[in-house]
Amino acid sequence: MARTLEEIVARFGGDLKGDGRLAIDGLASLEAATPVQLSFLANPKYRSQLAATRAGAVILAADMAAHCPVSAIVAPQPYLYFARVSQWLAETPPPPPGIHPSAVVESVVPASACIGPQCWIGPGVELGENVVVGAQCRIDAGAAIGGCCHLYPGVTLYRDCRIGQRAIVHSGVVIGADGFGFAREAAGAWVKIAQTGRVLIGDDVEIGANTTIDRGALEDTVIEDGVKLDNQIQIAHNVRIGRNTALAGCVGVAGSAKLGARCTVGGGAIILGHLTLADDVHVSAGTLVAKSIATPGSYTGNVPFMAHDDWLKNFARLRHLDAMADRIRALEKRLAELEKKT
Repeated sequence: MARTLEEIVARFGGDLKGDGRLAIDGLASLEAATPVQLSFLANPKYRSQLAATRAGAVILAADMAAHCPVSAIVAPQPYLYFARVSQWLAETPPPPPGIHPSAVVESVVPASACIGPQCWIGPGVELGENVVVGAQCRIDAGAAIGGCCHLYPGVTLYRDCRIGQRAIVHSGVVIGADGFGFAREAAGAWVKIAQTGRVLIGDDVEIGANTTIDRGALEDTVIEDGVKLDNQIQIAHNVRIGRNTALAGCVGVAGSAKLGARCTVGGGAIILGHLTLADDVHVSAGTLVAKSIATPGSYTGNVPFMAHDDWLKNFARLRHLDAMADRIRALEKRLAELEKKT
């Protein structure tokens, strides 16, 4: 949907420089944008691209405004402003409410809900207003989904699990499968431990495609408000993830780990079980977290992991190991010669 620059500024604020009547019908990078598209500059290292951009307008900070050859929206946080505009321009009409004839619905659902083809809604399920349940979703008995949630096709929500309001759950997500709990007999066989907890998901959570969140063994697995989970993440039983924490793709969080609020975890990182991460901990991609982290900050590595600044200093020296070894051998030789002389 096209919007003028005046409309954008009226909705989101900022200082408009240029033609406010210019209609914007899309978003693009500085390099690829056309005269009817809006771009942004958040990182000064891309300033060289600004001079050559063909964008209709650019969102940028005040110190870059003088260098912009086209119309501009000046905002203190250009990337955040861009994110909000992107949502507005990408808005599409919600699917019409109703239950598809092929769906099996064993609960009373609001008239405003949209239930897609071949869905199964089990007995005792609670759906909020304006919920969208995509094709072939499976909502087991006693589960609950808050208002304005959108489940894309192929989501599975096991019995008694809860999702708060305004959640976005992408295709292939499984919420509430049994956690990996077994006791071993003397002979080596494994005996399954019943997983009797639930998964409780807060408001404004987004869960990426094919992510799995296991139900608790005794206590519940809890995903607090505002958490963002990327694709193909594994959250084990009894994990707790704090408010507004974000995990990138392929992260694995083992059982009973507790992540604080506003944490970030890079792609492919592993957090071992029964550990605690403080609020505002940032784990770099590929890091193995093998002990609890009590102090906010950035942490990197797996041999073992350490404070990020320490890791940078130590691993910068790795590049010089061969040269350092040669120097040590030369010093040892000179020392041996001096010892012979004395």
